[in-house]
Amino acid sequence: MRILIAEDDTTSRTMLAGMLKKSGFDVVETDNGAGAWAALQQPDATPLAILDWIMPELAGPEVVRRVRALPTEQPPYLIILTAKGEKVDIIAGLEAGANDYLAKPFDAGELRARVEAGRRMVELQRALATKMDELRKAILQIKTLRGIVPICASCKNIRDDRGYWNQVEVYVREHTEASFTHSCCPDCLQKLYPEFTDDEDRPKETSA
Repeated sequence: MRILIAEDDTTSRTMLAGMLKKSGFDVVETDNGAGAWAALQQPDATPLAILDWIMPELAGPEVVRRVRALPTEQPPYLIILTAKGEKVDIIAGLEAGANDYLAKPFDAGELRARVEAGRRMVELQRALATKMDELRKAILQIKTLRGIVPICASCKNIRDDRGYWNQVEVYVREHTEASFTHSCCPDCLQKLYPEFTDDEDRPKETSA
């Protein structure tokens, strides 16, 4: 998993990056809030970010507020890194939209634990988004197939919403995930290929 680190202090940023890389994460680094904000707006933005509270150009809580205002089904997991020890400051960071916080000077074990909690949350969000997408597709299919379907009484073609007539298998294939294999039922086989049908398979004639 990729993680963004936004920290203007070179020593702290280097230590954070080293610990996370050792834990198997891919790390993206920036030394200011504007860079973090730009990175988190990208289509391939990292799903998890550690943002320092005090940074040049944009402070961590402001970056958090802007990110939370973005329309997205899978918001990133944001951790505020702060030297502010007062509870009122921690509450302010969480109220801005941060998922968690890490106090400076940070402990390596605590860092790993909080990042691991974030990773689990991101994976749960992804799994939920996948299930929701599957549910939306299923509901769409149900709505599409529900109701009156115009079908020709002669050739059995079906009229779609645009007014075009399609074969049954074409209509069903376009509106569901069904696939087709083709064969002949006994009646059609007798009608179309009587030479390949055994006499015993043919319908018995009844006398009047």
